[in-house]
Amino acid sequence: MHALSDALVITKRQLLQLARVPEVLIFSTIQPVMFVLLFRYVFGGSIATDQPGGYVQLLMPGIFVQTTAFTLAATASGLAEDMQKGLIDRFRSLPIARSALVFGRTLGDGLLNILVLAVMGLAGFIVGWRPTSGILKISLAFLFLLAFGYALSWVGIFAGLAARDARVVQNVSFLVTFPMTFLSNAFAPTTGMPKPLQYVAEWNPVSTMVAACRQLFGLENQFGATAGSFPSENPLTMSLIYMVIILIIFVPLSVRKYTNKVTK
Repeated sequence: MHALSDALVITKRQLLQLARVPEVLIFSTIQPVMFVLLFRYVFGGSIATDQPGGYVQLLMPGIFVQTTAFTLAATASGLAEDMQKGLIDRFRSLPIARSALVFGRTLGDGLLNILVLAVMGLAGFIVGWRPTSGILKISLAFLFLLAFGYALSWVGIFAGLAARDARVVQNVSFLVTFPMTFLSNAFAPTTGMPKPLQYVAEWNPVSTMVAACRQLFGLENQFGATAGSFPSENPLTMSLIYMVIILIIFVPLSVRKYTNKVTK
C-alpha cells in the first residue's frame, strides 16, 4: 500500500506537468488526429476494401492501436529526459518506494491515453467512422487499447532506463514502433504482401490487437497466410496473452533496472 500511494503521487506529479506545459497535451492529441485525416483523405482513396462503410471503418481500429503503441516511445523519451535532468538523484533522497517512479509514470501515460483516444474517437466519428457492435463492446475495445498502451509503456520504461540520451532513446523507440505498426494489418489488408511477409505481419502483436478491436467494433477480419490459426480465430485472447507476456517480462526488468541505477 505504501508503494501504491507513492506511485499515485508520482502519477499526480506527471499530470500536473501536463497542466503546466499544455503544449505537450496539445501535440499529443494533434498528431493522432493528423494521422486520421491523412489516411482518411490522402491514402484512403487508393486502398480498396469491401468493409461496409468504406475504408474509414477499417482504418480507425488501426489508428487507435498505432497511437497506443506510440506510448512506448513517449514513455521512453520522457523518462530518459527526466534522468538527464537529475530526477533519479532527487527521488533517491526521498523516503519513497523505489518502484514508485516507474509505476507512477506508466499510470500517468495510461491516463493521458484516455484523453487521446477520446479525441481520436471524436475525429473518427466526424470523418465517418461508425462502429456497429453496441456500447458494451465498443467500451471493451477502448479498455483493450488502454491495457495495450499500458503494457507497451513498460517496454518504454526499460528503454528509457537503458539509454543515456533522450534523443537516442526516442529514435530507437520509433525504430521499433514504426515497423510494428506499418508491418501489420493496421492500414491495409496483409493479403497483398508477399506470403513470407504475411506470416510476420499477421503474428505481429499490433495486427492481433487491431483484429481484436475490429471484431469488437463489429467488423470482419481478413487474414492471408495465417487464416485459421489461433491468433486469427481468437484475436481477443491472443492480445491478452501478448499483453501478459510483455508485462511479465518488462515489469521486473524495468523495476530491477531502476533499482540498480538508484543503488549505484
